[in-house]
Order: sequence, then structure tokens, then C-alpha cells
Amino acid sequence: MLKQRTLQSLTRAVGVGLHSGQRVELTLRPAGPDTGIVFRRVDLAHPVDIPVGAMAVTDTRMASTIEAHGAKVHTVEHLMSACSGLGLDNLYIDITAEEVPILDGSASSFVFLLQSAGIALQNAPKRFVRILKEVVVREGEGDKEKWAGLFPHHGYKLSFEIDFKHPAVDSTGQTVTFDMDSGHYGRDIARARTFGFTRDVEHLRANGLALGGGLDNAIVMDDYKVLNSDGLRYDDEFAKHKILDAMGDLYLLGKPLLGHYRAFRSGHAMNNRLLRELLSRPDAYELVTFDDEKLAPKGLAQLAPAW
Repeated sequence: MLKQRTLQSLTRAVGVGLHSGQRVELTLRPAGPDTGIVFRRVDLAHPVDIPVGAMAVTDTRMASTIEAHGAKVHTVEHLMSACSGLGLDNLYIDITAEEVPILDGSASSFVFLLQSAGIALQNAPKRFVRILKEVVVREGEGDKEKWAGLFPHHGYKLSFEIDFKHPAVDSTGQTVTFDMDSGHYGRDIARARTFGFTRDVEHLRANGLALGGGLDNAIVMDDYKVLNSDGLRYDDEFAKHKILDAMGDLYLLGKPLLGHYRAFRSGHAMNNRLLRELLSRPDAYELVTFDDEKLAPKGLAQLAPAW
């Protein structure tokens, strides 16, 4: 039987929110089978549990925000991406503010935290959402067009194409395909950082966003070039970060996918629209388990290696 996964022990992190600039503490704790991933706002007078779910997403401006009973957690996608990449099913995430810390702007610090706590197998079958029919959402036309889709595939693969029309971005790889069968999420995707443009900073900060952003937790560009002294971590880091984000956004479904995600210029809003469209079409998916883990796609059956 392919089993569910949680942590062996708890682990903690401290950082600042990318948009809020607030100091925040995270405590990641093991959770029982079929708990799912649950954020818990422990800073409130009465702690509030916020289970992840496609319908729990209430804001997708610049990040993915989930909400329950009036309590919110912003910018969950990088941590959720790490959970997806490591195949974690059950986890409590205690948080002391309303935004997940940005750390270095990628998912690699979360991968390190989770792996340092150890990953434990649980005596319950791991449940997947298997795509049976293609589901696609679209928006705009011509140079405003963007789309995202899920297609049948025995495994989990993601393909993303970006189009920013910026010299620093255009000189890098614009299209990336990542297959979880490779087993190299930590090496090939997790280190890709979020990115932004100096021309947008004043506007964002005037609207209470990007208050915690800087060269130590994002790729920052002026009108011509990357300003970070250490340059890029990957030749196609921009496109890879969009894959990282998409993995986090899609894992807000609450269960891992079996399918091929393909997208062009998609973002948090469209990724959530795609999940809601999927859920509105019961004929397009089914829940499956693997009694014989040898029948499961290789990359989803193996525990991710430490790196």
C-alpha cells in the first residue's frame, strides 16, 4: 500500500512576511492520517484552524491566501510547494501572524526544515485526484491571453511558459517542464526564487505589499537587468519559480494530483480557477489509492531524498 506521510518530529522557523514585513514564527507539527494540511493561527485570542482546500482560497493578488472563520494566512504557496514536492499529506502549521515567512524567496528552506524533521509513513492509503478528462481555463486574447489546464497523465508533470517582455527575463529559458518522476524537486525546482521589478515597488508598498521584500529574498530587476550580485540560481529561474508556485497553488486542492498541468502566463488566480473548474466537473476526475505501490508512478511512490 502506498501510504500517507507526515513529519517524524516538529520543526520551527522564524522570518518576515514578504508583503506584511511582520516577524512571524512557524511551528510545523506531525498530524494524524486523513488530517490534511492545516494552518493554525495561534496568535489570536482563540486559535483558529484553517484547513487547506481549493474553496478556502479567498485572495490571489500577488500570492495565495486561505481563510476560515474570518482568520487568514497569506502567501502559503512556497510552503505548500515544498509539501507537494515531498509528498506530505498531513501536517499542522502553527503560525504567529497572518503571513507565511518568505525566508529566501524560494521553497528550499521549507524543504530543508521538513526533511530535517524527518518524514514518517502512516498506516493509511495515500489518496490522489486522478485527472480523467482535460480541464482548461482561459482569459484574454492576443498578447493578453493566458491559460492553464489539467490533462490525463499517469504521474505528475508540470509545463509552464512565461512571457514577460523584459530583457533580463527574455534572455533566460521561457519554458520549463518538470516531471515528479525525476525525484529531483529539491534540486531542480525548490531553489527558484520569487521575482519582482523595481518599477513596481513604490506602487506595491503604497498598497501595503512587498514591505518585507529585498535582494536577500527575491530576484529584483530594474528595466534592463537583474540587480542581485549573485545573479540567478538557474538559467531558467523565472519559469522554474512559476512551476514552484503552481505546485503550491495546486496542492491547495488538499490531495496530490495525477495529471499533467500545462500553463501559459498563468498565476495564482488562474491556478485557483482551474481547481474550482475541476471540482465543478465530477466526470473529469476520480479519487484513487494504490494497494500495490509498484503500480504508482515512480516519483510519487518514493520518499524524496535528502539533499
